[in-house]
Amino acid sequence: MNHNTPITPRPLPLSSRTGRTQRLASADQLREQGVPAAEVAAHCRPGGWQQLLPGVFLLHPGPPTSEDRLRAALLYARRTGAVPPQGPDAMITGLAALTLHRFSSAPPLTALERIDVLVPRTRRLRSTGGVRVVRAPEPPEPVELTGLPVAPVARAVADAVSGLSDAETVRRLLTEAVRGGHCEPGVVVRELSRARLLSRPHVVDAVDALLTEGRARSEQRLHEMVREFALPDPLWNVDLRLPGGPHLGGVDAYWPEQAVAVELDTRAPRQDDDELWTEYTRKREHLERLGITVVHLTPRKLREAMDQQATVVRTALMAAPDRHPAAYVVVLPR
Repeated sequence: MNHNTPITPRPLPLSSRTGRTQRLASADQLREQGVPAAEVAAHCRPGGWQQLLPGVFLLHPGPPTSEDRLRAALLYARRTGAVPPQGPDAMITGLAALTLHRFSSAPPLTALERIDVLVPRTRRLRSTGGVRVVRAPEPPEPVELTGLPVAPVARAVADAVSGLSDAETVRRLLTEAVRGGHCEPGVVVRELSRARLLSRPHVVDAVDALLTEGRARSEQRLHEMVREFALPDPLWNVDLRLPGGPHLGGVDAYWPEQAVAVELDTRAPRQDDDELWTEYTRKREHLERLGITVVHLTPRKLREAMDQQATVVRTALMAAPDRHPAAYVVVLPR
């Protein structure tokens, strides 16, 4: 046999979870199966195997499928000796993850030049070829889609936005994350803040539009809760003041006879979040010192457990006769 004699690929004892012939393998897996580097190189001649990424091989001729590219990216990130002892080791994130989450605003996998993979920050792994490595101090728990570990929507959006400069694309991704029911606006903004993306003007503009829409949707759910659970009609979106005194703050709903106020917490994490939280707490404590019960609701609670939140509000209204009379306040439209 000379150097021009092709080597017939021998069957490899590799199989996928489904029992089908495995299309991909890492160099470590091949070595564990007794395939030396020289034989791997021989298999990779034209018309044979293909090295898709460093240390990752497609064990078939022909172009890789989108699934091949996704699995190859994960194999690259999980090479032997690189996996941490505990916690998620690697997951698909960014635009590829949003495509798997069925985002209509995300491009098809065939149109993506690279696959983003999220790994722990301590990993020594470089971006290469069609893979961009994204690091996180504490990666989230992945969800399984099409048999692959995929980052949750909010994290995937943040990782996608980090590589985008087009304002309209960013706006569409953020909007679909909320309108599609994947997550609340505050969750998305929290991930953007962690990724330090809120200093980019086109991201800030998209976030402001998102929060405005998110508040409107939460207010609509609050109206639905009052109507569907037959609560007394409150005064909507009002400001409270002491007679001839200072402004006490605005609330989303107020029952003056029972001195019960409902406030929606639609704040989003920003650089000045501590200051906003301090202001919010100060207002709530001031109202409660005046005998006004403040019920705090979040958009998520309204969306996922509206009946429970209606019970909380009803209980506060029914308990009004047992409390000391509240101070007289002036109620003004907001």
